[in-house]
Amino acid sequence: GNQKEKKTMTVNDMICKMITYSNGNKHDIAHFLKVYAYARMIGEMEKLEENQQKTLEIAAVIHDIACPVCREKYGNTNGANQEKESPVLVESFLKDTDLDQKMKERIKFLVSHHHTYTGVDGLDYRILLEADFLVNADEGQMSQEAIETARERVFETAAGKKLLTEIYRLEEE
Repeated sequence: GNQKEKKTMTVNDMICKMITYSNGNKHDIAHFLKVYAYARMIGEMEKLEENQQKTLEIAAVIHDIACPVCREKYGNTNGANQEKESPVLVESFLKDTDLDQKMKERIKFLVSHHHTYTGVDGLDYRILLEADFLVNADEGQMSQEAIETARERVFETAAGKKLLTEIYRLEEE
C-alpha cells in the first residue's frame, strides 16, 4: 500500500513542532531552547544512555507545553496548574510521532512533574529540574541566597552544580 512510512522523529523535529506550537511567543521559544541546551549538555556530561538522553531532550523541549493554556485559563503559569494541564497536552503533541509508548509515557511524566522536587526517580528527571532552574534563576531574577539554597537542595549532578556555580558566580562548595 502507499501508506506513508512514519519517519523517525528527531529532537530537531520536536523543536520545530514546538516552535510552531509556541505561536510566535518568542519568550517561550527562547526559554525552552535554553533549557534544552543545558539539559542536553548535562545529560551528555553525565553520560546518560542514548534512549534516556533522547527522552530528556524531548521533555526539555516541551516541558512548558501547558503555559499557553494556563495563561488563558488561569491568568498565570504557576507550577501546579502547569502540571495539571500537561498530561493531555503532551499526549496530543506526541500522538502522531513514532516514539515508542514507553518513551512517550516517560516524557509525559517528566513534563507533568517538572515543578515537583520530591520523589525524583531518575537522572532524566533530575537533569530536567536542574536545566529549568539554571534558566529560571536568571529569568526570575532570583536572589544569590535562593540560588545557593537550590545548589544544596536541587542540584545533584556534578555538571549541573558546576554550571550553576559558574553562571551565578557562587562561592565554590
